[in-house]
Amino acid sequence: MDSIPADRNEPAATDDPGGGPDASGNSTGRGRRGGKPRRTTAEHGPTEDPEAAARAIILRQLTGSAKSRKQLSEKLADRGIPEDVARQALDRFEELQLIDDGAFADSWVISRARTRGLSRSALGRELREKGIDDELAAAALEQLDDDDELEMARELVRKKVRTLPAGLDRDKGVRRLVSMLGRKGYGPGTAFRVVNEVWTLDSH
Repeated sequence: MDSIPADRNEPAATDDPGGGPDASGNSTGRGRRGGKPRRTTAEHGPTEDPEAAARAIILRQLTGSAKSRKQLSEKLADRGIPEDVARQALDRFEELQLIDDGAFADSWVISRARTRGLSRSALGRELREKGIDDELAAAALEQLDDDDELEMARELVRKKVRTLPAGLDRDKGVRRLVSMLGRKGYGPGTAFRVVNEVWTLDSH
């Protein structure tokens, strides 16, 4: 576990490498087509040693996007990696700073605020679901302040107003918009304030 090898495909184990007869005397062959060996399925266990498998899984997961330690731990468990092996592999990746829950939380907050307009309370819930501890989550959420939240809410309402049916009753429109902000994690007070500010009788 002192070094992280390059992610590569390990040779797959086969159920019948020799292609000899089975218990009934029938020839099993070396595979379904072209003489290729069959891969061992998940129910038969990993096709390589657990430590190498754990490293390969983590590297593949991190290739697409950053992941929290909890997310990676759950993936290793799903793939049948023993808990002690998974813990050692995750510890090693943390030592190399390839797993960094603080950096992950910072990036998650900015990305989700920009693309989804989520409030700090909604973002905090998501971070907890990702296994980010309260201290790291609080530090990440400090990137957004009250003014940032209000502007995100205003932008959400501006976009939604343009999609409402022409001639929609104001009260119905306000309820829809407030409900939309509520799903994004904004409290009723903030939601009504922003909706009344942005969506007026003359705006639709």
